[in-house]
Amino acid sequence: MNTTPHTATGSAASRPYVAWIGLGAIGSPMARCAAEAGLPVTAFDLNPEARQALADVATPASTARDAARGADVVVVMVATPAQLDAVLFGEGGIAEVLTASTTLLVMSTVGPAAIEQTVTALGSITAHVVDAPVSGGAARAATGDLLVMVGGAETDVTAVRPLLDVLASNAPVVGSRPGDGQRFKIVNQLLCGVHIVAAGEALALADSMGLDLQQVHEVLGTGAAASFMFGDRGQRMVDGAFDDVRSALTIFVKDMGLVAEAAQEVDQDVPLAASAAQVYQRGSERGWDRRDDSIVYQVLREG
Repeated sequence: MNTTPHTATGSAASRPYVAWIGLGAIGSPMARCAAEAGLPVTAFDLNPEARQALADVATPASTARDAARGADVVVVMVATPAQLDAVLFGEGGIAEVLTASTTLLVMSTVGPAAIEQTVTALGSITAHVVDAPVSGGAARAATGDLLVMVGGAETDVTAVRPLLDVLASNAPVVGSRPGDGQRFKIVNQLLCGVHIVAAGEALALADSMGLDLQQVHEVLGTGAAASFMFGDRGQRMVDGAFDDVRSALTIFVKDMGLVAEAAQEVDQDVPLAASAAQVYQRGSERGWDRRDDSIVYQVLREG
């Protein structure tokens, strides 16, 4: 177990002391990856079992404030803008223990508005905020093979670069403003969300025509119609593995909402994203929020 004390040190630039808040399906393997790479990590999640699951490599904290107190870098990996706000400013929020030298690294997908509001709200506490949403899923999180889209000032990105290099195989700086990473991630999620629904629609049509779904997946996966989502989610659709939750439907209900919000702000028509969002919403209305997002196949097959 990591027993590093909660004190920043002069070697922070090369080996920052990390507080990790949010140990969900992606956050947990990311935090483990950081700790196993030798970074001192103290971790917190509302779920005590999630905290204890990392106790072999990281120090579990009993509260978010305990985790954040004295850290060089505070990573927040939660699901929604409301959760980000609660972590920072809600009851027991960490804002009270951040200092002018703390760097806040938001790796959640929460949209640019939430990041900009966070920067403004933290203005009198710390100016060091880096926006770095991730893409790649739990398996790639566990091996440090994520794509991280980074937005922030050069000096702030430099402060978190040792951590980013552990977590990601590709962590490009996509903008100098916190929020730019979120804008990139919104485009990423538009593509991913549409591709998943397209895979579900194609396989639903194939099934309705009486084709062998496994053969459809194998044959079309070798041609121009192939995509990562058709290969990955398509196999889960063929297998009916909707309870093997690697990415919950509710994530795309949220993320396609962020896509719609961003598109409306710049007056950009996104008809494919809007259509896909309706499919995710239909799945949500059937009570399937916590099932794998590949269940959009079932949504489309049932009509």
